[in-house]
Amino acid sequence: MGWTVTAVFFVLYTVVSVLRNDRMLNAGYDLGIFEQAIRAYAHGRAPVVELKGPGFNLLGDHFHPILALLAPLYRLFPGAVTLLVAQAALMALACFPLTRWAHRAVGPLTGLAVGCGLGASWGLVAGVTKDFHEICFAVPLLAFSVTALGQRRWWAAAAWALPLLLVKEDLGLTLAAIGAYIAWQGVRERRDRPAERRRFPLLLGVAVAFLGMAGTAVEILVLLPAMNPRGGFDYWHQMPGETSSTGSLPGLVSMGVHLLWPPMKWLLLFMLAAPTAFLGLRSPLTLLCIPTLAWRLLAGNEHYWQPNFHYNAILMPLVFAGLIDVLHRRPEIVPPHRRRKVLAFSAAFTAVTAAVYPLHDLVLPSAWQTPAHVRTAERLLTRIPDGDTVASSNRLAPMLTGRATVSLVCFGTGPDPAAPTALPADPPRWVVADRNDPTVKTPCPVAQTHRMLRLYRAHGYVQVAEEDGITLLRRP
Repeated sequence: MGWTVTAVFFVLYTVVSVLRNDRMLNAGYDLGIFEQAIRAYAHGRAPVVELKGPGFNLLGDHFHPILALLAPLYRLFPGAVTLLVAQAALMALACFPLTRWAHRAVGPLTGLAVGCGLGASWGLVAGVTKDFHEICFAVPLLAFSVTALGQRRWWAAAAWALPLLLVKEDLGLTLAAIGAYIAWQGVRERRDRPAERRRFPLLLGVAVAFLGMAGTAVEILVLLPAMNPRGGFDYWHQMPGETSSTGSLPGLVSMGVHLLWPPMKWLLLFMLAAPTAFLGLRSPLTLLCIPTLAWRLLAGNEHYWQPNFHYNAILMPLVFAGLIDVLHRRPEIVPPHRRRKVLAFSAAFTAVTAAVYPLHDLVLPSAWQTPAHVRTAERLLTRIPDGDTVASSNRLAPMLTGRATVSLVCFGTGPDPAAPTALPADPPRWVVADRNDPTVKTPCPVAQTHRMLRLYRAHGYVQVAEEDGITLLRRP
């Protein structure tokens, strides 16, 4: 059953991801960025990403050397679709261990409900259908690790969780939480069975927790600044503690209020608990969500609080593991008739969210058609030769990153990076901008894009084409 559920969702994820990519719904931020990094790995180079800035090493943005594992696959099948298919496979793989655990521990109906609930969950669907991100590696690692935790296989849980340090710098905190869980269970085992005096779970848990905390500290304080062009960690300003009053009583009160305000954060917490009919909250495994939720809710970036980005994908295996744990270990509070109600509520909630999130593309006729604007973009971009240099707007960038060196059209030079007054130090041969690009605030504000287009024209760039809002310029 586990492999069947995994295969079904791999196909669904792949189809939806490719359909969205064909309709130009992905962007340079972030699909193009990751393709540039993996393309560099595939050719034996450091992951320099021009979309982030001239000579920008992506390992100075986030610490994700695990991406190099995709380099051989990309070398064989170069292109953005390769990343999307790989992401679909990794995300779908998370269904396997949890489906099998639920099947063996509770029953086949529960296994099917959990597997389909996880696969169609809003968090995974939002993650797998929005560009490409490194956390696609963390999702199956956490699924296998938390399954091992639920089955009391401590060494396996630690082994599956250790690679999280290579996925992203903040996941060391989740690794530390897994270590703390193992240590706590080790203490319980020693208390319940003092004759055996088992120390291994306790010592293993302490070691894993220390490694997770130390790994995050080293990555944020040493490795990322060493590879960052600005010599620091770019996301400190989004974290709490930037003001001098944070350590004071008013600062602590302000931080506490900020933790659960604005109300969007309550919606996020509701959306995380509802897929398991709120029953998963009764399992200590659900506490593994706390490290990720804590920094997200305390951060100043509103995208971290919203339930429509990829950040929630790593939490879905944890909340469904909590459901399985309660159904298996607390049968007295979930008799068979209540279990059926819980699974029915979970399925109903998943069905409702599936109608809102991108899985609904599978039944929309418009999703299977290429818009005229996209066909125009594809035709105009064929005028750019392979291997050339291009300054592009955000949504056009991933259509070029597999065959050209691509930067953002709003990049330039001058005393104020937010308002460039000169062309880039190494001007591109081509410039292409889409007036209909919906990403009008980040990474390229509309005014900045227009300013750079005027600068390119003032420096002699010739207009090759302008059609359906897409402008193509060439350096003479």
